[in-house]
Amino acid sequence: MGRRYTLRRYPISIEGGPVIVSIEDLAAGAAGAPPLDRDGSPREPLVAVDLSAAASPAAVERAARAAGDADRIIVGVGDAGPPALVRALDLTLATTGAGRASVTAADPGERLAAVRAAVTANPRAALVLREVLRATEHLPVPAALDVESYAYSTLLGGAEFARWLASRGPRPLPPDAAEPVLLDRTGDRLHITLNRPDRRNAYGRQVRDALVDALGVALLDDGIARIVLDGAGPAFCSGGDLAEFGTAPDLATAHHVRTRAGAGRPLHRLAGRTEVRVHGACVGAGVELPAFAGRVVARPDAVFRLPEVAMGLIPGAGGTVSLPRRIGRHRTLYLALTGEPLGARTALAWGLADEISAAGDAG
Repeated sequence: MGRRYTLRRYPISIEGGPVIVSIEDLAAGAAGAPPLDRDGSPREPLVAVDLSAAASPAAVERAARAAGDADRIIVGVGDAGPPALVRALDLTLATTGAGRASVTAADPGERLAAVRAAVTANPRAALVLREVLRATEHLPVPAALDVESYAYSTLLGGAEFARWLASRGPRPLPPDAAEPVLLDRTGDRLHITLNRPDRRNAYGRQVRDALVDALGVALLDDGIARIVLDGAGPAFCSGGDLAEFGTAPDLATAHHVRTRAGAGRPLHRLAGRTEVRVHGACVGAGVELPAFAGRVVARPDAVFRLPEVAMGLIPGAGGTVSLPRRIGRHRTLYLALTGEPLGARTALAWGLADEISAAGDAG
């Protein structure tokens, strides 16, 4: 397993905890051990780096290269890490903010333990997420969406998702809705409303298809200068409809439906004309899709969350593409690994929302 190091400024329990190395050790290959056991299981999928100790410029450069080349999730802990290294890491936890590569916390050691617990529970999903975020960071959006979907389909066939599916148990498919999405055209403005409040506007097959059809109207009509998307009821969108998870006829079909029949591509094409107004629960697709829009207006009660890694999956409605382009891959990784809720004010500070509206503003 290699040597273990105590973290000087943020001591945490080493017993059962992550491998913690110095910058010099990272530069020397401390995260470069074989990543898999003989049975293919990930071996120590997360390594933490103590950023508090000084290191030579040459060591920092080598450490940054090692972080990029690693087959593990590399998390920095400390407030004053070298900027080039912090950017190269997958995530940095600190007590004070330092740009999009860092997440601030009163107790970075406690946050590190939470991140490691999530990675340990579903290591394959966590590692695939890390790989996708790095691979798609600079790809064109359509290509990046394909990469996300290939990875998602792979995980649909994995043991971690199978375990979650078994724990969920069988569920009846949702009943059909007469009008899963409402349209209202007034002049050059198209108002689209997700309209399944009984299911908290879950992004199931009917809502997805109706939303894509509505967006298709705007794609075909240049006279529509403004699109407003919102949701009826107490929540904007609670994410994918869990009753439909695991029901695709095969993984290849699931990939093509996810990419060619999903809302991510048209929302990206319409971003300059689109404003999404969110409130209440914005879970999974309920945050992934709005992030494509040119403008996101959040009510004060909006709460954003990415729960997929805990299901043995990664965000699959475009979130590995849309969120990093707003908040960076580091914070996207943190949200997806931990599944923690993000309130409206932090979402505004991070750039996930562009404005917080008055509580009752329907605009």
